[in-house]
Amino acid sequence: MSADEQRARAATPAGGRAEDVRADVAVIGLGTMGSMALWRIARLGEPSVVGVEQYGVAHSHGSFTGESRLFRTAYHEGTRYVPTLLRARELWHELEAESGRRLLLQVGTLSIGHESDTDLGNVLASVREFGLPHEVLRTADLRERYPQHAVGDGAMGVLDVYGGGLRPELSVLSAVEQAQAHGATVLANERVLSVEPGGGSVTVTTDRRVITAGRVVIAEGSWSRRLSSGLASTLVVQPLPLIWFMPHHLDRFVPERFPAFIRDEGGVHFFGAPSFDGYSVKVTPRRFHDPVADVADVPSVIDAERLRAIGVAAQRFLPDLNPEPVHWGVFHDAFTANHVPIVDIAADGAVLTLAGFSGHGFKLAPAIGEIAAEFATDRVSELIADDYAIAAHPRIAEG
Repeated sequence: MSADEQRARAATPAGGRAEDVRADVAVIGLGTMGSMALWRIARLGEPSVVGVEQYGVAHSHGSFTGESRLFRTAYHEGTRYVPTLLRARELWHELEAESGRRLLLQVGTLSIGHESDTDLGNVLASVREFGLPHEVLRTADLRERYPQHAVGDGAMGVLDVYGGGLRPELSVLSAVEQAQAHGATVLANERVLSVEPGGGSVTVTTDRRVITAGRVVIAEGSWSRRLSSGLASTLVVQPLPLIWFMPHHLDRFVPERFPAFIRDEGGVHFFGAPSFDGYSVKVTPRRFHDPVADVADVPSVIDAERLRAIGVAAQRFLPDLNPEPVHWGVFHDAFTANHVPIVDIAADGAVLTLAGFSGHGFKLAPAIGEIAAEFATDRVSELIADDYAIAAHPRIAEG
């Protein structure tokens, strides 16, 4: 089936009974992890693979939306992730080459904090253990090199040369398109109701058909709790703000002069990216709302008083910003209690669950997709740690 025929099939209007499907592998959810899993499995040529998405391809409802995501290899979250990140970096470039699109803007990522900070300690450990290209900038160096940032005495920075900004929506679309070009079938606007292993296969029931597959990859993101009671007890949905401000001097914030960044100062955390749209800069705090049980409970607004407070704090870090947000949105992701992801192969070997990447999964996604491809061909990736299993995760405290 040609890529054009695949896209026509993906655009089949929702509603009504559709033809049942058989495939060697089914991927449920075509967002961050699912799109990459579909791409990496499809490019093997065999096994046959079908992807199911409850919305359209590269839709606006998922955790991946929001114009840009940071890519980092000098990692705040710990050195354990660096091998996965380095492999992901290779695969990001591979997806760029296949799609003909620039997806990873390697402008560097600047981590600013204090040497005593745990997160910055992890960044320094990452560059030392893996020999990552980087620069260490003391307070005077920071002020001279990156005057856009107002930093206090004793601040230091680490520039991750491999870091930069990813274009998430374009990346998801590119991965799905390349999967289709390699023969994957895509069923869009189709909601999965149940996943039932048994009898040597897995039955996936959607609101339109039954899919029978030898193996299934579940990559439902923030919707993962709905398909599994085990995930319901180990995940919460975390609302996340993304906010853009206009600088008074845009030329200071172009990618060539302003790396992506993460800042921690006095208990305040901000991260951001240079101007990708030609007029605004993403500068956003870590979170603004308590976790919720379901995507349906994610608030749709940030109240004006809180937006003003965020703007004042952002301008304190980056004085050239106009403190009134030019646009903003409330996004979400599924979090585990310890922020360790779930990469779990069920006991029968038929279902791989990818969930709970806790706000730092997009940069890892192509490597996680490769893990799914190994699973699809009866291999277990060496990148899967024991504590990635569902059973190894602490239960989320209720209330």
